[in-house]
Amino acid sequence: MRGSSENLEENLALKGTAVQSSTYDYIYGASNALDGIRYAPGLASSCSHTDIELNPWWRLDLLDSYYIYKVTVTNRADCCPERTAGVEIRIGNSLENNGNNNPRCGVTSLVPAGSSVSFSCGGMEGRYVNMYLPGIQKYLTLCEVEVYGTGNL
Repeated sequence: MRGSSENLEENLALKGTAVQSSTYDYIYGASNALDGIRYAPGLASSCSHTDIELNPWWRLDLLDSYYIYKVTVTNRADCCPERTAGVEIRIGNSLENNGNNNPRCGVTSLVPAGSSVSFSCGGMEGRYVNMYLPGIQKYLTLCEVEVYGTGNL
């Protein structure tokens, strides 16, 4: 394994690419959650945003496998804080069910508007980091997803 503890300060997500299950409007693409802008007042134009749908998801491809120690999710600032409640953070190397079957690192509770929440993932191994809302029909909006870890495996 390459890497050391100082790499935990580097946001690996900025090196990756993202896709999502749908896009509400072209300005709300999946890559908006990787633009390095954590807090953006006003409309959530720097956030990713799916259509309202059953089981919406967003997936980050880190382009290589890493040991992931922390994932931070930031909610939009202008409205709708409930859209991040119940999001499952899943990490692994499988694309089965669009990556949503990978092991779970954590589940978000209500993240206040414009706030961030971090999850300790204990060095879970994976190339893909998914945000998944299972069993519910709703929008999934993410303003920033940050991933910290070491690797390449």
